[in-house]
Amino acid sequence: MEKWNQISNDSILLGLFPPNQTGLLLLLLIILVFFLALVGNSTMIHLIHMDPRLHTPMYFLLRQRYLMDLIYISTTIPKMALNFLSGQKGISFLGCGVQSFFLTMACSECLLVASMAYDHYVAICHPLHCPNRMKMCVQMIIGSWILGSINSLAHTIYALHIPYCWSRAIDHFFCDVPAMLPLACMDTWVYEYMVFVSNSLFLLLPFLGITASYGRVLLAVYHVRSKEGRKKAFTTCTHLTVVIFYYVPFVYTYLWPRNLRSPVEDKILADFYTILTPMLNPIIYSLRNKEVLGTMTRVFRIFSSKKE
Repeated sequence: MEKWNQISNDSILLGLFPPNQTGLLLLLLIILVFFLALVGNSTMIHLIHMDPRLHTPMYFLLRQRYLMDLIYISTTIPKMALNFLSGQKGISFLGCGVQSFFLTMACSECLLVASMAYDHYVAICHPLHCPNRMKMCVQMIIGSWILGSINSLAHTIYALHIPYCWSRAIDHFFCDVPAMLPLACMDTWVYEYMVFVSNSLFLLLPFLGITASYGRVLLAVYHVRSKEGRKKAFTTCTHLTVVIFYYVPFVYTYLWPRNLRSPVEDKILADFYTILTPMLNPIIYSLRNKEVLGTMTRVFRIFSSKKE
């Protein structure tokens, strides 16, 4: 069979929606979600940068998540919309590599979520250690980005150097490594095993740490019979729900055997962490917070006074 893996060749993304009016309506809905996520995450990054009151470990970690969410939506949705509206489904070899790299960086966000859970645990269960939290926060952020970049670069380089057959149609709306492997002209079981081991390290271990941290927090606030204790318990449960909502699609897509899932299921689950989660994170983590709402009020008041 003819092989292709040269930069001059384009691959084809089959997309998420059918090319009809229903698909157009769904695309318009996704574009709306895209702009909401873009505005929400950009606003939160700006507010955290502007207000010294938000220069705390939790918000520093959240700012990294907002940046990661911006990378997700900017890497996938514009290309998907352009392909649908133009009727062209092609993506260059280089563009495919860029998408694969930044979306594989999800392992960094998994580490960031684990860091947030640990910081939440330290703040509630060991408040006397708070003076060291900022230093620990910076170390966790740097470590998450470095480890995620190394892992993502290794997977992207290997996946793009696999010899692919003449069928260049990737049954997805972005260049996802699991969707590319069925097109390979070689046995990829060794690489798939490496992917399984890598994802186990970057998904399961952080998830166990997250569960342990939030479990200790819930146990601690359970004994606090006060309104503040109930508020902390509710916040913890909300964060844990968001984490599960974020992790389940990853676990199913990257750890579940390929023969037990379909491309349609992969695309539907990918919507959660590439489209829905980036829109919901600013609302769940920040816009419900009185500190953030106060900062937003002050910033917009200053902006309005300058405009006048």
